[in-house]
Amino acid sequence: MSLIPRGTGFDPFSLGFWDPFDGFPIGAGGGSLVPRASSSSETAAFAGARIDWKETPEAHVFKADVPGLKKEEVKVEVEDGNVLQISGERSKGQEEKTDTWHRVERSSGRFMRRFRLPDNAKVEQVKAAMENGVLTVTVPKEEAKKPDVKSIQISG
Repeated sequence: MSLIPRGTGFDPFSLGFWDPFDGFPIGAGGGSLVPRASSSSETAAFAGARIDWKETPEAHVFKADVPGLKKEEVKVEVEDGNVLQISGERSKGQEEKTDTWHRVERSSGRFMRRFRLPDNAKVEQVKAAMENGVLTVTVPKEEAKKPDVKSIQISG
């Protein structure tokens, strides 16, 4: 039994946006003040792209949970020389008109995440691999330049 009624008013556990003015006529055409995706599942898919970013001495490593997606459905790109973009799309399954849905929690739709890479990233050597629903993107780092130290003789 749920203590919070679902589907009416504010749901603090939903991934979508709550619009307090939903249903009120605003302007000539009516509508909402909060921009919406074409469906709530699209919003959930966009918000649900979970990605970890860790830095090791050798590289920046990104791990994205993309369960159920094939590598052909995910794109990894570097834009503007230093922006890593990970995007993809999960398509909705076939729906039969005779089916009765009791709960829909798996999301479908597009997702996209962008990360500005630091100056020490070697963007020309980015590698990506997918295994068991986890996308791993490795961006090697340039070796830290050691400062040149020159000893100066003290005269006198």
